[in-house]
Amino acid sequence: MSSPDADQQQRGVVFPAGPEGRRSTAAVGRAVIADALRPVDPPGALAAEQETNWRAGYLAHVRRTVEAGLPSPEAARQIATAGLDSLRARLRVAGPEGETGLAVLGTAPAGRALTTRELRGEAEPERELSLPYRGQRLRGDALHRRLAAWVDSGVIEPSCAAAVRTVADHPEWLALPDTTVVVLGAGAEMGPLPALLRWGARVAAVDLPRPALWQRVLETGRRGAGTLLVPVAGDGAPERTAGADLVTEVPAVAEWLSGLPGTPVLGNYVYADGATNVRVSVAVDALTLRLAADRPDLSLAFLATPTDVFAVPREAVDFSVAAYAARSRTAKLLGRPLRTVSAGRLLQRGYLPGADPGINDSLVPQQGPNYALAKRLQRWRATVARAAGATVSMNVAPPTRTRSVVKNRALAAAYAGAHRFGVEVFEPATSNVLMAALLVHDLHTGGGPRHRHPWQDEAYAAAHGGLWRSPYAPRSALGLAAVLGLGAARG
Repeated sequence: MSSPDADQQQRGVVFPAGPEGRRSTAAVGRAVIADALRPVDPPGALAAEQETNWRAGYLAHVRRTVEAGLPSPEAARQIATAGLDSLRARLRVAGPEGETGLAVLGTAPAGRALTTRELRGEAEPERELSLPYRGQRLRGDALHRRLAAWVDSGVIEPSCAAAVRTVADHPEWLALPDTTVVVLGAGAEMGPLPALLRWGARVAAVDLPRPALWQRVLETGRRGAGTLLVPVAGDGAPERTAGADLVTEVPAVAEWLSGLPGTPVLGNYVYADGATNVRVSVAVDALTLRLAADRPDLSLAFLATPTDVFAVPREAVDFSVAAYAARSRTAKLLGRPLRTVSAGRLLQRGYLPGADPGINDSLVPQQGPNYALAKRLQRWRATVARAAGATVSMNVAPPTRTRSVVKNRALAAAYAGAHRFGVEVFEPATSNVLMAALLVHDLHTGGGPRHRHPWQDEAYAAAHGGLWRSPYAPRSALGLAAVLGLGAARG
């Protein structure tokens, strides 16, 4: 929670100020989750409202937003709609003249004009899908063998392997002809910008106006084979004039994007620490609505974090149950005293046998309630947009050693020890090509197959790294993984 002085300096999308001028992220998170649950789960809404320690207690209530939606597709969509409505009603837009509601971003004029600089890559486009993995480039049979190995070890869902194989069989898809992919968070490690440009696609890049960041993005464009579109203000060098702050400049970015050529795809790859993550995610959602009004052909793209709560198919449950039954004699002997001394919190089995669907709860307390709320917003928007008929690409990405993860010592240690519990942690270079391939698949197949229930859409083609199929409930193994990985993480 920030100080009143810092609150007064905030501009753009902000949390509402309370009676003492403080902007409580906990109060908003608690209220939004309660509002989301209220149409289908009034007791759950009341429990969220009465949670006195949101920072420690949010985990159960976020899980409930998934569980409460399982009885019917309509229940899941009601939760998503109510949650989005609550966020839009509660967050504010702060400017020099005071604060207004978020709806103003739908029609507000741009504060400055952004023009387009176009950069064409110097390389020949890659005409075959290849995946960087442990120092090699996997293509053809080697790629197919790796996908099969991941499926066999429970690292990705079979539908993920099938989708990637389809893209490999259709290399002409990679360049995404007649499409402009907008990459919000162009400098993000998990974003698809480098892969898309290598494949010859047209990409519109949006990120903060930071010269060092844009030097990297522009160099990626030069080394690529595609067309990079960059928003700039003025006539200076693009490294110095490129970029926009989504939190404060939704109208300017919307007006720039609405005039770009090709069928638009709005890809959300933004990330920020703490409360800013929610602010920028809400700003992106406001941008989404404004751009969709101007461009009815808009498609949406997201990456779902694996450290969240998902309903998972019966096949994943059965895999986990079998792995739990087949654990080694040593693991069984060590597991009993560990469960005893931890009052059952350590090394819990992943699912009850026969659960259909199962609930995989991989929320990580260290990431905090603001991170969970920001990712929840994206999943809610994907659900609502799909129901309205839009093409949506939202796939679960694998746990990945990004800078934002490894700077958290506890998470870095847990990732270093995760392999001991059936979880593979990916390098960024592997993750972003894998997820870019899934994006290409979705854009050429209308978002992939449509399912009866939103949870099935979310589970399709998931590359969860093994979190869904591990023998153990992920959070019950997290502490031990961190202890076992502590030395490797320090190294």
